[in-house]
Amino acid sequence: MTVSDHINTLGAFCGRRDLPRLSAEALFEKYGIRKADVFVLFGGSILAGGDVLAQAIRDKIADKYVIVGGAGHTTETLRERVRTEYPEMETAGLAEAEIFQMYLQRIHGCQADYLETESTNCGNNITFLIDLLDRNKVSWKSIILCQDASMQNRMDAGLRKYAPEGTTIINFAAYSARLQETDGQPEYTSKIHGMWEIDRYVNLLMGEIPRLSDNPNGYGPCGRGFIAHVDIPAEVLYSFDELKKIYGGKTRAANPAFADKPKKSDEA
Repeated sequence: MTVSDHINTLGAFCGRRDLPRLSAEALFEKYGIRKADVFVLFGGSILAGGDVLAQAIRDKIADKYVIVGGAGHTTETLRERVRTEYPEMETAGLAEAEIFQMYLQRIHGCQADYLETESTNCGNNITFLIDLLDRNKVSWKSIILCQDASMQNRMDAGLRKYAPEGTTIINFAAYSARLQETDGQPEYTSKIHGMWEIDRYVNLLMGEIPRLSDNPNGYGPCGRGFIAHVDIPAEVLYSFDELKKIYGGKTRAANPAFADKPKKSDEA
């Protein structure tokens, strides 16, 4: 296997898409519904996630649309990317959800119904989302999650920990990236809007495997208890180990600056 093959193995595992395409027909074929109760875009995504949300709104994929995200480890990259591509958009000091809402309004002519702007990591992305839905009395027996592909599997595991029994959780990662070898170097096979540099993408993917692991050092029930159990296939662990030989210590460490904090409504 090439380096690109190993990256693709991690990418396919982390970047879950439970549907071959995001459409009413695909929803009905797999889940027996033509529209989900809620569609959620998480602000850790690259700009491609905003394009997916805009198309979902145009196609009436859900009853309600939510963007979740305050400031976290990907926020400054998002701010810089939007400033570079759309100089007329001022992003300084804005939360991820506010940036994506502005992007939807100005580029796609649509907007989400609700914004969550306080969360700082994947864990409170989920708990603050649930709080927002409950406060606004939004029914969510079926919910589509759209996050950066590197973090999609963890977002699913986070919601599985907290969602009411019987909730249908549908994953549709913001993009599906593939790499190939060109002159011995990995490169993307197609252009993706706002895509990470390859080293950053690998860094994000490799940071997920220790987090998804259900052991004393992971985020699963046997570790820190942030997420529900995730089965990691042997081929994914093998590719992770092979990439460690090449990329070494590039596995992303958690940043304490973005650790859980209370919601404003909970603060004294």
